[in-house]
Amino acid sequence: MLEYELYVPLHHNDGRPVDPNMLRDLKKRLVDEFGGLTHLRQENDGFWKIGDHTFRDRIEILRVLANDSEHVHEYFRDLKEYLKREWNQQHFLIVARQVTAV
Repeated sequence: MLEYELYVPLHHNDGRPVDPNMLRDLKKRLVDEFGGLTHLRQENDGFWKIGDHTFRDRIEILRVLANDSEHVHEYFRDLKEYLKREWNQQHFLIVARQVTAV
C-alpha cells in the first residue's frame, strides 16, 4: 500500500489566497476516488531555493492511502498536472511512500 501526501498551497504564486472551494473540491475528488483521506489542517511553512531566491509557501497536507498500482500512479501524475494548471502553481508536491497498515 502507498501513502500519498499532497502539499496543498494556501496561496497562489502571486500571493492571492486560494479559494477555499478549490480545496473542498480537491478533497471531494480524492474521497470519491479513494474512499477517504486525512486532512492535516495545521498550516505549515514550505521553503525552497531557486538560484539566489528562497521562496516560502503556507501549506496544508492531504494524506491518502491507496493500493500500489499503475492506475493509482497515473491518477496522481494526472492530478498533479491538473493542480498545477488549475491552481496556477509552478510546482505541486505530491509524495508517495510505501506503508503497511496494522
